[in-house]
This record gives sequence, C-alpha cells and structure tokens, in this order.
Amino acid sequence: MESVNVSGLKNNPSEALRLARKDVVVVMNRDKPDALMVGIERTGALDIKGVKPALATALFRDGNLSLARAATLAQMSLSAFVKHVSRLGIPVVNLNTAEAEHDMDTLDEWLASS
Repeated sequence: MESVNVSGLKNNPSEALRLARKDVVVVMNRDKPDALMVGIERTGALDIKGVKPALATALFRDGNLSLARAATLAQMSLSAFVKHVSRLGIPVVNLNTAEAEHDMDTLDEWLASS
C-alpha cells in the first residue's frame, strides 16, 4: 500500500495516479486517511460486460464527458451511443431557450441562402 498527502496530490497528481496503477494509495489529510485511490484497470472492472457503457453514460449524463468521448469509452459508434442515451431519456443536446433560438435563426439564414 502506498500513501500520498493532499498537498502532494495537489502538486503532483500524476505521481499518485502512477502509484495507484500499481497498488492501493491512501490519501492522507493532516495525518488522517481521507480517501483511497485504486487504479481502475488494476481491478479489472472495465472488462466486465456493460461496465464501460454504464460508466460512459453516467459521465456523459453528468456533463463530465463529451458525447464523442463517451461513445469512445463505451466502445460504441457515435450514432449507437446517441440511440443508447436517448432510450434512457438523457438529452443529447442541452440548450437553453436563447441558444435554441440562435440555432434556429442560424438555420433559417442558412436555408434562405441555399
């Protein structure tokens, strides 16, 4: 088992990640254990059927991954991932009213020029 302190994690996160690929890393905060880091590949969890699509879906839904990156993580084509999240009721495009109106104006201009 390895350990890093919070300031070391802040100053050099790549070192903590490198350590987590080899072993469990305890993150210490003022001499008290605060968190554990475990390399995800080390656990083999990503090799279990359905884990990559589920992880990609959750990360996309929460705004932590773009649609394209989530599709790549899920090992799906972009169109298949769009269908997947749509079936789950997760919007593929999140626009507010002003953004949607701007996009519609742009579309109208483009259609008028064609």
